[in-house]
Amino acid sequence: MSEQKQRPLFPEMAPDTETTPAPPALTTDASIQAALGRFEVHMRNEGFAINTIKAFASDVRLLGKYLGIGQPIGEISTQNLNDFLNWLVYERGIPCSPKSYARRVTTLKVFFKWLHETHVLPHDAATAVIQHSVKSPLPIVPTEADLEKALAVTQGWRHPDAQQKEDARPHLLLTLLLQTGIKKSEAMNIVPNHVDRSDAQQPMLFIRYANPRLRYKERKLYLEAEWIDVLDEYLAQYQPPDTLFTCTPRNLEYILRDVGDEAGLERGLLSFENLRWASALRDFRAGVEQDDIRQKLGLSKITWRETKSKLEKLLAKETGQPT
Repeated sequence: MSEQKQRPLFPEMAPDTETTPAPPALTTDASIQAALGRFEVHMRNEGFAINTIKAFASDVRLLGKYLGIGQPIGEISTQNLNDFLNWLVYERGIPCSPKSYARRVTTLKVFFKWLHETHVLPHDAATAVIQHSVKSPLPIVPTEADLEKALAVTQGWRHPDAQQKEDARPHLLLTLLLQTGIKKSEAMNIVPNHVDRSDAQQPMLFIRYANPRLRYKERKLYLEAEWIDVLDEYLAQYQPPDTLFTCTPRNLEYILRDVGDEAGLERGLLSFENLRWASALRDFRAGVEQDDIRQKLGLSKITWRETKSKLEKLLAKETGQPT
């Protein structure tokens, strides 16, 4: 009798070889819209900051609005990009600040460099774009007399009359900004152990960045020894659990506004940006090495050129010299 095999209860299934198909590779015929989708994925994979991704994507969409979002990327020329930048400045009908213009130029360069380096485009159309000269006005910087009035107010709040509660925070904030010139976002990220007290005569503040792409902005800044006394008063009063400033960025702005109001200064004069300029101008006026000022502010050498030019004009205006 022939030997028969028992049929398996559950027949073997063919191995599942189905996988999610990879999206088709970009070609020169791809639209701006299609390329933008891949570009956003690239930026996320590269660890771009969320705000940078949003800004760059918005800029590419604006290019799409000008050329047509379905425009094939392979048909975009340097002349098209130059015309787009000219439209932004002179024809769009919406003000384009120097900062926005510079970022949009950067977006074009990053976007088309990526398309070229990934072999989607044989040439980088953004390499030779013409950057229009869009100069921003000089910043409004509080004078030393203004700062003296403001510091008198914060000192008064630090040691008030018996009827009021002591508050070291306004003086801590104002003196910190004047001594370091840091940005609002940098101030918000400070934690107490970023302050190095190992040298009582020369304490230092370390500016840290969590994003690896921004590590080049990390730096150490010198503080005046007396500032540590204010810091200790503040820590005892507020006992911050993590970051140095426990309130929101907007609340810090309100503190500066209230100080300015109490000092009788024009509303908005004591802003983070204006105090950053005041700090830089103090150093520039005192003859501090220019590269030291640049590094203190965390600026690139390219950005420093415009900053230096403005500091020179501010100093000339202050001394009554022609600019």
